[in-house]
Amino acid sequence: MNNPERAEQDGSGREREEEGRKIRRLQVMISMVMSVISQDPDLTVEEASEMAANAKRAALAMFPDKEFAYDILYKPRLQRLMNERFRLQ
Repeated sequence: MNNPERAEQDGSGREREEEGRKIRRLQVMISMVMSVISQDPDLTVEEASEMAANAKRAALAMFPDKEFAYDILYKPRLQRLMNERFRLQ
């Protein structure tokens, strides 16, 4: 009673679950980076920039070929936070 259609649905369901886990992991990571940047009084602008760059590298490792999505979703948030925190412009 093997149903190839059912097996295909199960596989795509697992893929969606994995994708969801990776998205949640990315959201938590970005949230943590933003929290540290905004709350650590000893953090330098160089350290904050390095954290943002590392977050981007990690995001692209999880989601290759999604740099455009990262650049429109997370980069502006991080830049705005950096500008506010360090009075950049």
